[in-house]
Amino acid sequence: MTSTSLPDSLIATLPGASYTDPGIFAQEQEHIFEAMWFCAVRAADLPKPGAFRTVQVGRESILITRARDDSVRAYFNVCRHRGARLCTEESGEVKRAFQCPYHAWTYDLTGKLVAAPNLTKMPDVGRTEYGLASVAVREWLGYVWVCLAENPPPFDEVVQEVVTRLGDTESIDHYDIDNLQVGRRITYDVKANWKLIIENFMECYHCATIHPELTEVLPEFADGYAAQYYVGHGAEFGEDVRGFTVDGSEGLDRIPGVSADQDRRYYAITVRPQVFVNLVPDHVIFHRMYPVAADRTVVECDWLYLPDVVQSGKDVSRSVELFDRVNRQDFDACERTQPAMSSRLYAKGGVLVPSEHHIGAFHDWVQGRLGAQPR
Repeated sequence: MTSTSLPDSLIATLPGASYTDPGIFAQEQEHIFEAMWFCAVRAADLPKPGAFRTVQVGRESILITRARDDSVRAYFNVCRHRGARLCTEESGEVKRAFQCPYHAWTYDLTGKLVAAPNLTKMPDVGRTEYGLASVAVREWLGYVWVCLAENPPPFDEVVQEVVTRLGDTESIDHYDIDNLQVGRRITYDVKANWKLIIENFMECYHCATIHPELTEVLPEFADGYAAQYYVGHGAEFGEDVRGFTVDGSEGLDRIPGVSADQDRRYYAITVRPQVFVNLVPDHVIFHRMYPVAADRTVVECDWLYLPDVVQSGKDVSRSVELFDRVNRQDFDACERTQPAMSSRLYAKGGVLVPSEHHIGAFHDWVQGRLGAQPR
């Protein structure tokens, strides 16, 4: 079935191979995840110099650390000598330097080569030239974003994703996300293609079917139109709902900067290629996707609260449980869909109904990144 043969109310999705073909996934790694700004870690996960995390970005392992001057640095996690992986742990801390476990080439926190066996007998080996290969870094919304491209695109392209959704940057600034603290973090290992997860997040045609708790809190979602369908729109809490919690009970103190217009509303933002931001009056839910294979995506989800809430040990379980259920319901749906992507019946894809038509723009964007003509 081609898009020209469809009724006006339907538009075609991507073909099934887009969700299963390792070759297509390799192109996405190269032209999307390794070429764009990628949200890697929460800056607070690097609390002091020497703290580090390793993150898979596309096909590359990236080492992110904090230097002595408190700046965040990122490097390819590859020794410049013989290519051994420098750090194999997901996180940790070093005192002053990273040492390769193979031949003991040693690099300080700025990436400079500072020691190696017989290095003094090799005066032609430049300490900077043979230092760790740097990766571009920016901090925004309290997260560390990296870009592997030799000439990174302007970071304004990331910020524009928020502007496109909310209409301005001031609206997200009200939540002071930089200064919120992680109250809970849950990591999900989803057996589905990353695009299925994004498509699911962007639409609410499924909400009445699989999200009973969410539609109780946000009744308009039962009508099938997601908040992201309209620029600047936030879904309003139900009349009897007191907070964004699993049972609609009272939440926590409102984030001080949140305006009266934003109170009792939920805003969802997709920041391509791998971030979801969910804004509610008393906390922020921040998803980062790490595509691992054509049929597997790791999602790290942070629940962010005011520092006083976290430090005082207030009970956040009811707010965490609401979106944890939503996540699990969504990811189960994506895992239910993934096997059919390789069905002969889905070779030419499926269809999008009117409330999902905005997903077509996402599909065109993916195709454009891979050098294909939009459908």
